Amino acid sequence: MVARGSRPEVAAETVAEWARVAARAADSKNGVDPVVIEVGSVLAITEYFVITSAPNSRLVRTIADSIEEAVRNIGGPSPMRVEGLSDLTWVLIDYGDLVVHVFAEDTRRFYDLERLWKDMPRLAWAVSTT
Repeated sequence: MVARGSRPEVAAETVAEWARVAARAADSKNGVDPVVIEVGSVLAITEYFVITSAPNSRLVRTIADSIEEAVRNIGGPSPMRVEGLSDLTWVLIDYGDLVVHVFAEDTRRFYDLERLWKDMPRLAWAVSTT
């Protein structure tokens, strides 16, 4: 299986690893409740959403920067585009096959993307310590 997006074809497991790394990076910077949602079976433009939030705009920026660095450090691409850096209430990091949403907490509650995608499978991302 090959993931979709605007970049050259990338193995689906590679994109899944980028998503797991993004969620771990958010978690390491105190991102609130990171989740990875597999949306590729119903959404033609991407394979995975990573969703997280932060209590303030400074932390939204820190998390977004950390995610970009972590994905790059494992050999992943630079984002195709990053939106929302001017107001830091919803930063969208678009890798094509992976889209990361870093919200301010109140903005995350308002849009409630997890509810919209509640029927889609979740990808485990936490490293097991057992």
